[in-house]
Amino acid sequence: MNRAVFEGQWKQMRDQIRDWWGELTIGDLDRVGGSFDQFIGLLQEKYGYSRKRAEEEFYRRMALLREIRVEVEAQRRLAKHETFRQSGATTS
Repeated sequence: MNRAVFEGQWKQMRDQIRDWWGELTIGDLDRVGGSFDQFIGLLQEKYGYSRKRAEEEFYRRMALLREIRVEVEAQRRLAKHETFRQSGATTS
């Protein structure tokens, strides 16, 4: 996930971010407002990370989130296919 995507999806990601980084408050997240650089600075402030470590943690967790989304989508497609198969429909 790049910075533009992070900033664009900020509101949808806030809950997941709070789950991952429990020391961050709603006020902290409001102050960041989706800014990547401010978020990295917040991780440095709250967790004592170096900038490099904060970015590594961010990208590691975004990769995990991407993997989860891919798995959920695969399960959704499999369930849809199974429902289609059980309905007796055939493909040509």
